[in-house]
Amino acid sequence: MNSLELRGDQGAMLQAETEPKLYTCGRVSGGVSAHVLCAVFTATVAVLSKPGSSLFSWHPFLMTLAFSFIMTEAILLFSTHSSLFRKAKHQTKARLHWILQSLSASCAVFGFGAIVYNKHVHGKPHFTSWHGLIGVITVCVAVLQSVGGLAILYPKLAKGWSLAKLKRSHAAFGLVAYLLGSASVVLGTSSAWFTGRVTGYAWYMMAFCPALGALVVMSQVTNAYMAKKRLQS
Repeated sequence: MNSLELRGDQGAMLQAETEPKLYTCGRVSGGVSAHVLCAVFTATVAVLSKPGSSLFSWHPFLMTLAFSFIMTEAILLFSTHSSLFRKAKHQTKARLHWILQSLSASCAVFGFGAIVYNKHVHGKPHFTSWHGLIGVITVCVAVLQSVGGLAILYPKLAKGWSLAKLKRSHAAFGLVAYLLGSASVVLGTSSAWFTGRVTGYAWYMMAFCPALGALVVMSQVTNAYMAKKRLQS
């Protein structure tokens, strides 16, 4: 373990030790809820879309799988309160994180390709809604973020950049990518396809799932940054 990873772990320990128990319980509850609800949301969309039943069916399934489930799990790997691999070494978490993010980006690309080709086949215009516009931006950012993650695993690829600066930039842009993905998924719940299948209170519950995931991830990233700042001061 290098000095940067050691300082990161010390920051996480400092945060856990100095936080009131009520805050810690809240973060644990939020993390567990994010794991469960994002998995339930993804499974529900899979049931509704029936992937393979049509070309379009792959779009909601793959996009939800990419941004609501896989990317959420990839980021929560580093959570000090709700990671499924809390005892794993930081290097192991980093490699698993990159694998999951690459898988997420791959699913997003295929999901994006499915809707583009589906619209082409049916002669429909592209990117005419906020869901479509934010979606294409999200896919591009997610792919770039996954490629950029290689610089964290292999710092020699980014000459002139310190590892600490690379990690800060990666975390910041990663948060942007996740929030964009969450926004795209929430907007997708307002589409004619989704509202035709889910209505009433069930719709509000479904839309809440990716929104909660976004709040938990945003809290995790910002608190990790503040913990490191306290450690350095």
